[in-house]
Amino acid sequence: MRRDLFEEEHLLFQETVREFMAREVVPHHDRWEKDGIVPREVWKKAGEIGVFGFGVPEEHGGAGIKDFRYNVVITEEVMRIGATGLGFSLHNDVMAPYFVDLTDEDQKARWLPGFASGELITAVAMTEPGAGSDLQGIRTTARREGDHYVVNGQKTFITNGINSDLVVVVAKTDPEAGARGVSLLVVERGMEGFGRGRNLDKIGMHAQDTAELFFDDVRVPVANLLGGQEGQGFFQLMANLPQERLSIAVMAIASAETVLAQTIEYCRSRTAFGRNIGSFQNTRFVLAELDTELEIARHYVDRCVVALNAGELSAVDAAKAKWWTTELQNKVIDRCLQLHGGYGYMMDYPVAKAWIDSRVQTIYGGTTEIMKEIIGRSFGF
Repeated sequence: MRRDLFEEEHLLFQETVREFMAREVVPHHDRWEKDGIVPREVWKKAGEIGVFGFGVPEEHGGAGIKDFRYNVVITEEVMRIGATGLGFSLHNDVMAPYFVDLTDEDQKARWLPGFASGELITAVAMTEPGAGSDLQGIRTTARREGDHYVVNGQKTFITNGINSDLVVVVAKTDPEAGARGVSLLVVERGMEGFGRGRNLDKIGMHAQDTAELFFDDVRVPVANLLGGQEGQGFFQLMANLPQERLSIAVMAIASAETVLAQTIEYCRSRTAFGRNIGSFQNTRFVLAELDTELEIARHYVDRCVVALNAGELSAVDAAKAKWWTTELQNKVIDRCLQLHGGYGYMMDYPVAKAWIDSRVQTIYGGTTEIMKEIIGRSFGF
């Protein structure tokens, strides 16, 4: 079925992003995988072509356009080449709402120009060694002392953890107030007491810097509080999670579609018993099943994008998109690897890297189990 999500301006932008990826990313990504990090220079080059901060007001260096379809274009082009080391989707899809919508004019002037240019890389620090999906279980604290908060605690599994300049830290400003005692503070690179641990050794996504962060009496100015008042952090996080989960769903579909297309080509050229393996009924049936499920999922995700742009995407709909597409991504890539036979287990073939990289998709941003719980609660049981 014809896809009608994009208009002409999105397709023109797609050409720009695709050319950038071919020139600045594809020749280098294998080396970044070995290095365990993407150079900051790539972020600056991406900023020069307008990849970051579509929703950033023009006076602060952005396009002043709130249209998630541009974000979709970027994510799809990243996944089309398997460049999972780029933390662009976190910066654009997850962090932008915090820095665009929750900042006052002074904060906007300080942070948004660098956000849009790629000179200031962002991250969010929610997860802790003892608290993942249960955000109310976090132990990081921010104690008010005059014009500063004194932050103490530890975070882990932080995407962009090494490269980040601005980290939105989820901390308890009132440990006795439960969800109403959580606030969001922006910790900046170079603040005394703010330390980074090792670049974590993950199963996949090796070029993406993922780190532990440590806060030892970090004095953060009250002026770095997001949203204007204490105690709103939990609700601010909840409000932004649907967009984050939709971003992951977009990534899942784009990755699975890319691997499926590669596998179809492989089945055309690979021979067994004197014929190409695509001519076997089992191969055709597997590919038919995967293609059908992906197309159906694609249209649901596109509809979610339209709903997000209209301000109508619910937490339940985003949870449905997130768990279904990421589980489907893993299914598709696993079946495609099987069709590659022994070659699928070789890192020379893109399907092998995609198989490794995709596994985390059902975990971060809220596990499949948490997504089902969100949906289940909506029934009012």
